[in-house]
Amino acid sequence: MLLKKQTVWLLTMLSLVVVLSVYYVTSEPKSSDLSAMDKVSQNTKSQNKTQTTADNKKNIKVDTTNATDEVFETIRMDRQDKFSKQKEELTNKLASTSLSAEERSKAADEMQQLTANAQKEQVLESMIKSQGYSDALVEVDPGNEVHVTVKSNSHSKTAANNIVRLVSEEMNAAQNIAVVFQK
Repeated sequence: MLLKKQTVWLLTMLSLVVVLSVYYVTSEPKSSDLSAMDKVSQNTKSQNKTQTTADNKKNIKVDTTNATDEVFETIRMDRQDKFSKQKEELTNKLASTSLSAEERSKAADEMQQLTANAQKEQVLESMIKSQGYSDALVEVDPGNEVHVTVKSNSHSKTAANNIVRLVSEEMNAAQNIAVVFQK
Protein backbone atom coordinates (compact mmCIF):
# COMPACT_ATOMS: atom_id res chain seq x y z
CA MET A 1 0.00 0.00 0.00
CA LEU A 2 1.56 3.22 -1.16
CA LEU A 3 0.70 6.44 0.55
CA LYS A 4 0.48 9.67 -1.35
CA LYS A 5 2.87 12.49 -0.54
CA GLN A 6 0.03 14.64 0.83
CA THR A 7 -1.02 11.90 3.23
CA VAL A 8 2.53 11.40 4.47
CA TRP A 9 2.91 15.14 4.93
CA LEU A 10 -0.38 15.37 6.83
CA LEU A 11 0.53 12.48 9.13
CA THR A 12 3.94 14.02 9.79
CA MET A 13 2.40 17.36 10.73
CA LEU A 14 -0.20 15.74 12.96
CA SER A 15 2.44 13.72 14.77
CA LEU A 16 4.49 16.89 15.23
CA VAL A 17 1.48 18.66 16.74
CA VAL A 18 0.90 15.76 19.11
CA VAL A 19 4.53 15.65 20.21
CA LEU A 20 4.65 19.39 20.81
CA SER A 21 1.37 19.31 22.72
CA VAL A 22 2.64 16.57 24.99
CA TYR A 23 5.87 18.49 25.53
CA TYR A 24 4.11 21.72 26.51
CA VAL A 25 1.65 19.94 28.78
CA THR A 26 4.33 17.96 30.63
CA SER A 27 7.04 20.63 30.79
CA GLU A 28 7.45 22.79 33.87
CA PRO A 29 6.00 26.28 33.59
CA LYS A 30 8.52 29.05 33.01
CA SER A 31 8.77 31.69 35.71
CA SER A 32 8.13 34.86 33.77
CA ASP A 33 6.61 36.41 36.86
CA LEU A 34 5.69 40.00 36.18
CA SER A 35 5.00 40.59 39.87
CA ALA A 36 8.74 40.27 40.49
CA MET A 37 9.32 43.13 38.06
CA ASP A 38 6.63 45.18 39.85
CA LYS A 39 8.38 44.58 43.17
CA VAL A 40 11.69 45.73 41.70
CA SER A 41 10.11 48.88 40.28
CA GLN A 42 8.52 49.61 43.69
CA ASN A 43 11.89 49.10 45.36
CA THR A 44 13.42 51.39 42.80
CA LYS A 45 10.93 54.14 43.61
CA SER A 46 11.28 53.80 47.37
CA GLN A 47 14.97 52.98 47.85
CA ASN A 48 16.78 54.66 44.97
CA LYS A 49 20.07 56.30 45.62
CA THR A 50 20.72 58.29 42.51
CA GLN A 51 23.95 60.04 41.70
CA THR A 52 24.38 62.04 38.56
CA THR A 53 27.69 63.22 37.14
CA ALA A 54 28.69 64.90 33.91
CA ASP A 55 31.54 63.73 31.71
CA ASN A 56 32.17 65.75 28.51
CA LYS A 57 28.79 65.99 26.72
CA LYS A 58 27.65 62.72 28.30
CA ASN A 59 25.00 62.36 31.00
CA ILE A 60 25.82 59.55 33.38
CA LYS A 61 23.27 58.25 35.86
CA VAL A 62 24.25 55.79 38.58
CA ASP A 63 21.46 53.98 40.41
CA THR A 64 21.40 51.15 42.95
CA THR A 65 18.54 48.71 43.61
CA ASN A 66 18.02 45.06 44.54
CA ALA A 67 17.35 42.47 41.83
CA THR A 68 17.14 38.74 41.34
CA ASP A 69 18.31 36.51 38.51
CA GLU A 70 14.67 36.07 37.46
CA VAL A 71 14.34 39.79 36.79
CA PHE A 72 17.41 39.77 34.56
CA GLU A 73 16.09 36.77 32.63
CA THR A 74 12.65 38.37 32.28
CA ILE A 75 14.19 41.54 30.92
CA ARG A 76 16.30 39.50 28.49
CA MET A 77 13.25 37.62 27.25
CA ASP A 78 11.27 40.84 26.83
CA ARG A 79 14.18 42.39 24.94
CA GLN A 80 14.43 39.34 22.68
CA ASP A 81 10.68 39.44 21.98
CA LYS A 82 10.88 43.14 21.12
CA PHE A 83 13.86 42.50 18.82
CA SER A 84 12.02 39.65 17.07
CA LYS A 85 8.91 41.76 16.51
CA GLN A 86 10.91 44.67 15.11
CA LYS A 87 12.88 42.36 12.85
CA GLU A 88 9.69 40.70 11.61
CA GLU A 89 8.11 44.08 10.83
CA LEU A 90 11.18 45.18 8.90
CA THR A 91 11.31 41.86 7.03
CA ASN A 92 7.67 42.32 6.04
CA LYS A 93 8.48 45.83 4.79
CA LEU A 94 11.36 44.48 2.72
CA ALA A 95 9.15 41.78 1.24
CA SER A 96 6.36 44.21 0.40
CA THR A 97 6.01 45.04 -3.28
CA SER A 98 3.89 48.11 -2.60
CA LEU A 99 6.78 50.11 -1.10
CA SER A 100 9.16 52.18 -3.16
CA ALA A 101 12.82 51.31 -3.50
CA GLU A 102 13.74 54.19 -1.18
CA GLU A 103 11.43 52.92 1.58
CA ARG A 104 12.82 49.40 1.22
CA SER A 105 16.35 50.76 1.42
CA LYS A 106 15.43 52.64 4.58
CA ALA A 107 13.93 49.44 6.07
CA ALA A 108 17.11 47.53 5.18
CA ASP A 109 19.22 50.19 6.89
CA GLU A 110 17.00 50.00 9.98
CA MET A 111 17.39 46.22 10.03
CA GLN A 112 21.17 46.50 9.81
CA GLN A 113 21.18 49.06 12.64
CA LEU A 114 18.91 46.86 14.75
CA THR A 115 21.15 43.84 14.23
CA ALA A 116 24.30 45.87 14.91
CA ASN A 117 22.83 47.22 18.16
CA ALA A 118 21.86 43.71 19.28
CA GLN A 119 25.40 42.47 18.61
CA LYS A 120 26.91 45.45 20.46
CA GLU A 121 24.62 44.77 23.42
CA GLN A 122 25.85 41.18 23.64
CA VAL A 123 29.49 42.20 23.27
CA LEU A 124 29.17 44.88 25.96
CA GLU A 125 27.43 42.46 28.33
CA SER A 126 30.28 39.99 27.89
CA MET A 127 32.90 42.68 28.40
CA ILE A 128 31.23 43.96 31.57
CA LYS A 129 30.90 40.42 32.96
CA SER A 130 34.59 39.83 32.22
CA GLN A 131 35.40 42.69 34.60
CA GLY A 132 34.18 40.58 37.51
CA TYR A 133 30.49 41.46 37.68
CA SER A 134 28.07 38.57 38.16
CA ASP A 135 25.60 39.75 35.48
CA ALA A 136 24.98 42.68 33.17
CA LEU A 137 22.25 43.94 30.86
CA VAL A 138 22.87 46.49 28.14
CA GLU A 139 20.03 48.11 26.20
CA VAL A 140 20.71 50.47 23.31
CA ASP A 141 17.84 52.82 22.51
CA PRO A 142 17.43 54.23 19.00
CA GLY A 143 18.12 57.75 20.27
CA ASN A 144 21.75 56.89 21.08
CA GLU A 145 20.93 56.23 24.73
CA VAL A 146 22.50 53.27 26.47
CA HIS A 147 21.07 51.75 29.67
CA VAL A 148 23.45 49.47 31.55
CA THR A 149 22.24 47.37 34.49
CA VAL A 150 24.99 45.63 36.44
CA LYS A 151 24.48 43.06 39.17
CA SER A 152 27.07 43.74 41.83
CA ASN A 153 27.26 43.84 45.63
CA SER A 154 29.49 46.89 45.62
CA HIS A 155 29.36 50.01 43.52
CA SER A 156 31.23 53.27 43.19
CA LYS A 157 31.59 56.24 40.90
CA THR A 158 34.89 54.79 39.69
CA ALA A 159 33.23 51.50 38.70
CA ALA A 160 30.43 53.41 36.95
CA ASN A 161 32.96 55.58 35.10
CA ASN A 162 34.88 52.47 33.99
CA ILE A 163 31.66 50.99 32.61
CA VAL A 164 30.77 54.29 30.92
CA ARG A 165 34.24 54.46 29.36
CA LEU A 166 33.89 50.88 28.11
CA VAL A 167 30.47 51.62 26.60
CA SER A 168 31.72 54.87 25.05
CA GLU A 169 34.58 53.08 23.34
CA GLU A 170 32.25 50.44 21.88
CA MET A 171 29.36 52.79 21.04
CA ASN A 172 30.92 55.82 19.40
CA ALA A 173 27.72 57.86 19.02
CA ALA A 174 26.24 57.25 22.51
CA GLN A 175 25.30 60.53 24.16
CA ASN A 176 23.48 59.42 27.31
CA ILE A 177 24.72 56.45 29.28
CA ALA A 178 22.86 55.32 32.40
CA VAL A 179 24.49 52.81 34.76
CA VAL A 180 22.34 51.04 37.34
CA PHE A 181 23.90 48.81 40.00
CA GLN A 182 21.63 46.11 41.44
CA LYS A 183 22.43 43.82 44.34
